[in-house]
Amino acid sequence: MWDYPRPPRLEPVRRTVRVEFGGVEIARTDAALRVLETSHPPTVYLPPGAWAPGALAARPETSGCEWKGRAVYFDVVSGGARAEKAAWAYPDPRAPHAALRDHVAVYPAAMDACWIGDERVTPQPGGFYGGWITSRVVGPFKGGPGAWGW
Repeated sequence: MWDYPRPPRLEPVRRTVRVEFGGVEIARTDAALRVLETSHPPTVYLPPGAWAPGALAARPETSGCEWKGRAVYFDVVSGGARAEKAAWAYPDPRAPHAALRDHVAVYPAAMDACWIGDERVTPQPGGFYGGWITSRVVGPFKGGPGAWGW
């Protein structure tokens, strides 16, 4: 992932992506997208139709990304559980990330489990980034102790 580009590149995930929270599967898709950015494991975005009804509750906060534009946030809700500000999307992303429009990413550490194909994802270290680590991704990764200023 140190050879991932800057600015980040967007590409399809070629396997089924699943998210579990509150003891149930809340999202599944074969049409996920991933963002590849230098020093980060991929961040995975699922299309709006992948999410179970009521799994995402809009929040008032926004933030900005120099590459993708303005992000909006969601709580993830399922089975009586709530993960606050655990998901985000870009309602009007900048080019060349226009395909991300309304796709939603989650922090894997805030979920019960996230899967790419049959492999359970390991969350990117730290609480700021939302990277999805699989056996196909080799670190070190930005976000862990001592890695913030890379």
